[in-house]
Amino acid sequence: MHPEKAFTTTRFAFAACLVALAVWLGGCNSSDLSNLLGASSSSSSPSGVASAAGIWMGSDSATGLAITGFVDSSGQADFILSNGIQFTGAVQVAGTSVAMSLDGYPQFGAQFSDGSTYGVGTFNGTVSSGSALTGTLSFTTTGDTATTSTWTLTFDSLYDMASALTTLNGTYTESTSAVSQGLDPLSGVNVSISSSGVLSGENTANGCVLNGTISNSNASYDVFQVSFTYANCTGSYSALDGVQFTGLADYNPNESPSGIVIGVTGQSSSGAYYGDVLALSGT
Repeated sequence: MHPEKAFTTTRFAFAACLVALAVWLGGCNSSDLSNLLGASSSSSSPSGVASAAGIWMGSDSATGLAITGFVDSSGQADFILSNGIQFTGAVQVAGTSVAMSLDGYPQFGAQFSDGSTYGVGTFNGTVSSGSALTGTLSFTTTGDTATTSTWTLTFDSLYDMASALTTLNGTYTESTSAVSQGLDPLSGVNVSISSSGVLSGENTANGCVLNGTISNSNASYDVFQVSFTYANCTGSYSALDGVQFTGLADYNPNESPSGIVIGVTGQSSSGAYYGDVLALSGT
């Protein structure tokens, strides 16, 4: 089967599976994830329905990699593995059962083991509000590599910390060790956040200029929405120019210095998929 046709078929299969998940919270199964991926919340929810909103910390069973997950109060999610792979999508909860349809992206400059840079999948499991989120990821790349893994995550109470935009106002340094794979467009560069959420930074080494915004749709919680673009990038980074990146972030004032983790993904006009994870440390 032609790869594009196979992937289209896979997308429809996952979509059908998600519909079934919403009713029965079943799932699609596939094979081992290790080779592929190795390269109390107080938000309101209906009575009897758990909430998946939160900051979630844990690990991937197949690879042993750490996972940091953000789910905002609207149900948008971004789960980031320590090598920079991101899984993004929307959360559905029925009782204590949770289902997600996810898009997967490696860090810019990295690939999945089959050479692809994108895939789709489903996650289904259970959630206890402000406590635990566990389940199984079933994922297929555009290279038609199918994989599965179990995630075991615990709630981080940092989520329940009220966070106004003014709290983020300042200058941060992008960590050179934000992810273990891929390229970091802003490695070692200062990134500024204004009191109104304007996000900016420039890397003179590769020309990349970042401009965007960070906002908080619900200031009672510590998950932020992020949107930005790169411009003027040179060399291998030039592929990022004009790509609209969107995603989620959290702010940790308990670190010294304080820190912000940002996970964003985007697609170029040519159809290429990119992920970008930033770890900002206060200066």
